[in-house]
Amino acid sequence: MAKILIIDDERAIRNVLKDILTNEGFQTDEAADGEEGFKKITTAAYDAILCDIKMPKLDGIELLQKLKEAGNDTPIIIISGHGNIETAVDAVKKGAFDYIAKPPDLNRLLITIRNALDRTSLVQETKVLKRKVGKVQEIIGNSAAIQKIKDTIDKVAPTDARVLVTGENGSGKELVARWLHANSLRNQAPIIEVNCAAIPGELIESELFGHEKGSFTSAVKQRIGKFEQANGGTLFLDEIGDMSLSAQAKVLRALQEGKITRVGGEKEIAVDVRVIAATNKDLLKEVEAKNFRLDLYHRLGVILIQVPSLNERRDDIPLLVDHFLEAIAGEYGQAKKSIAPKAIEGLKAHNWTGNIRELRNVVERLIILSGKEITAEDVKNYI
Repeated sequence: MAKILIIDDERAIRNVLKDILTNEGFQTDEAADGEEGFKKITTAAYDAILCDIKMPKLDGIELLQKLKEAGNDTPIIIISGHGNIETAVDAVKKGAFDYIAKPPDLNRLLITIRNALDRTSLVQETKVLKRKVGKVQEIIGNSAAIQKIKDTIDKVAPTDARVLVTGENGSGKELVARWLHANSLRNQAPIIEVNCAAIPGELIESELFGHEKGSFTSAVKQRIGKFEQANGGTLFLDEIGDMSLSAQAKVLRALQEGKITRVGGEKEIAVDVRVIAATNKDLLKEVEAKNFRLDLYHRLGVILIQVPSLNERRDDIPLLVDHFLEAIAGEYGQAKKSIAPKAIEGLKAHNWTGNIRELRNVVERLIILSGKEITAEDVKNYI
């Protein structure tokens, strides 16, 4: 149900608008002046705003300008009995969605509100899409370990050196790989990801190198592998410690010679790929157990980046929580919730076995289940 804020210093006008909108199925809230309206807008989320021009403390145009300066893009419909064409044009130029004279025509008012709500939906969808395809998410944290990783990325990213990223599940290895690519000279080409743990051993070679039609029973057409897809860019081999030994041998050859051969094919295909690998395993122990090739380990590990667990960087938790509060609120189209200092202390004291991935899930849970402010009691109940 869409929520609409009515800002007008005349109670009778607010009551009439509230009755009209309630009968049409909208949820409403009220403010008696621009100052009260501004406070409500900055502490709660609205889908549209109906606002008078002439009001005490803060008039409609001043409120409009203040909201635009604050970056609030909720559509504002100006309603006034004191205006003229010049006033209407001025309001729209300063960011109003529309201008309606009092007494408002009911049909026009409802059509304008629905158009404003459609715009709100489009704006939110656009924000989500931009987050998905836009800039790589920032590496959050000021701890010594995170600063070391950032410094290493700055030095290594512009080169073609292969990088091996290690760390526990959920610690942010994929983010490090994406930052390496985003800051590389290959960032106009794609970064192609392969989760080696999620692909059955008998299919991993086809996934990496592709196959020719008829090379095995289900090969009904030619397939281009990940190495070819990443040509000119970056290939991210996640959880490489789970790759079969036969696939490891072919990856080693591809790294040595810069060429691959599709499964069932004979033609050698040149590929220009930077490989970044990641694992949650100790690969040297895997080498001792004869589960991983030592020569491949040395090929991959030109640069080694160890990502610390969240328990090893607890001082970064306040920054991470603030980042997730803002990001998740944006995804939900809600105002960002505040969090009490004691709640932060409770989060810092928790044993984060799932690392940053677990922290994000907990913050999302707290946003959904807590009140206007996330308290220490909320953390205790919902962590």
